[in-house]
Amino acid sequence: MATGETQIDNGIFRVTKWTIAPGDAIPMHVHEFEYAVVPLVTETMHVINADGSEVVAKIRNGQSYTRPSGAEHTVENRGSRTIEFVEVERLA
Repeated sequence: MATGETQIDNGIFRVTKWTIAPGDAIPMHVHEFEYAVVPLVTETMHVINADGSEVVAKIRNGQSYTRPSGAEHTVENRGSRTIEFVEVERLA
């Protein structure tokens, strides 16, 4: 199973480092807050949205991106290498 390590949670930001081993996934979840992702690898993730649609997301090491609150999805690693990224949620 994917693991999330909370590194900072100070009421303003929550910073979590996610690790998804090959064949694993982050279960379906809803993002309550706007967030930014900082990939630590160059790899491909499969994002399955709540409506069943799928996005093949090619992430690049150090190339950050943001998403709005309300996103509901699962993230799968169908590749042969571990995927790691840092997620920064803006809580306030």
